[in-house]
Amino acid sequence: MTAKITLNANSAIAAIDERIYGSFIEHMGRAVYTGIYEPTHPTADANGFRQDVTDLIRPLKIPVIRYPGGNFVSGYRWEDGVGSSRPVRPDLAWQAIEPNQVGTNEFMDFLSQVGARPMFAVNLGTRGAQEAADLLEYCNFPSGTYLSDLRIAHGYPQPHNIKLWCLGNEMDGPWQICAKTAEEYGRLAHETAKMMRLLDPEIELVVCGSSFREMPTFGDWERTVLRHTYDDVDYLSLHTYYQNLTGDIPSFLASNVRMDSFIKEVRAICEEIKAEKGSEKDIYLSFDEWNVWYHFQKDGKQPPKWTVARPIEEEAYDFADALLVGSMLITLINNADFVKIACLAQLVNTLAPIMTEPNGKAWAQTTYYPFLYTSQRGRGRALKAELNAPTYNCKTGAEIPYIDCAAVLSNDELTLFMVNKNLDETLPCELSGLPCKTLIEWITLNGHPLYATNTANSAPVQPRTHNAPVTLGETISFTLPKASWNMIRFAMPIPG
Repeated sequence: MTAKITLNANSAIAAIDERIYGSFIEHMGRAVYTGIYEPTHPTADANGFRQDVTDLIRPLKIPVIRYPGGNFVSGYRWEDGVGSSRPVRPDLAWQAIEPNQVGTNEFMDFLSQVGARPMFAVNLGTRGAQEAADLLEYCNFPSGTYLSDLRIAHGYPQPHNIKLWCLGNEMDGPWQICAKTAEEYGRLAHETAKMMRLLDPEIELVVCGSSFREMPTFGDWERTVLRHTYDDVDYLSLHTYYQNLTGDIPSFLASNVRMDSFIKEVRAICEEIKAEKGSEKDIYLSFDEWNVWYHFQKDGKQPPKWTVARPIEEEAYDFADALLVGSMLITLINNADFVKIACLAQLVNTLAPIMTEPNGKAWAQTTYYPFLYTSQRGRGRALKAELNAPTYNCKTGAEIPYIDCAAVLSNDELTLFMVNKNLDETLPCELSGLPCKTLIEWITLNGHPLYATNTANSAPVQPRTHNAPVTLGETISFTLPKASWNMIRFAMPIPG
């Protein structure tokens, strides 16, 4: 069967907010220490940041990076990470030792190197509204107050002007330090937002949704929290990670269908509370943690506790993982009307597309490449794609389309992002509805064993130019390789 995709330039989902290509650095595992920061590394700059790592980050064109957590933030004292006196403390979240060598100002220096903006989280676990307002004052107030002058004394005369803030992290999770009920968190988030907006009315705020879709309080949590905070915040967070514990790859590759349903459920809840309140304001979604996460857990080996840079949750991503990450990015694009922020969790070493060896090499994992090309080329208007494709049944659900497709129109270019989930057969496709003048390029990941991984010394999973024939005309014909991720770019005729 041939898959048929119909597009209409006048039928756009929405302009894509570039912040859906965000990422995440938490003080977790080796994300910071021996990840982005290793003063003794041969490539380290004067501030201690590894330049081999920043060289891999820059091409990703990441617009925002969430920091410093994650679970870590619920026990974090931000004052420990500024100034010259840096106490060494136990990190209860990940049972490691936190030396506090990297904190707020150092992270802002790192962002300037990689061209990203900050998305800061405040501690609403062990701390509260006053400490959150204090951090905002330190970061954003120009001068003339105790904390703004303290920042200046620390060598940062200009305010950081951090405009995007998360009100805690996964506060419904029993694993979270000082977890809250929905009522407790809703009230605290409301009062914290109030104080922070009084200091800086221009900030945007993200309130915690459920930690994941399967939480027993999902739905009720969102409704209760939004009833307390609807007028105070701009975004509601979603988190999800998918697993392939049984080796059922067809079901695993269908996980983004669950992701799409999750987004639509939470969107409906936001619209329900909007109607309940009679508000004209929309609450949008921040999918600020998403990825594949199971390899480290499946292995079951835990490194010693209470060490600096305890090497936990280091996923060796395989080719199948890259296919799903490509499909999850397609899902985010296809929900661009409501998802305005998303963060691939995380960036280096911990659940990451980039890995490092301490005092050694840095390299790109398999998942690096779909993120790289989608971030670079997936900017513009997301178009609705009418899709008629063959389907399959699996444990995830029935009639799962073999292909995922997102279409992005930008100036005089149309870019298709497509995944063929059929592990055994190529898939003929016909595209209609838009005039395409020429094929610019076709980049693909295909032909690799599903469990192939990249390492410091071997990188078998690499993108390449696909030179298969593409028939241009009123209907464009091409064939997707089996088990493949694809980016296909077309030049559009210039109007007039």
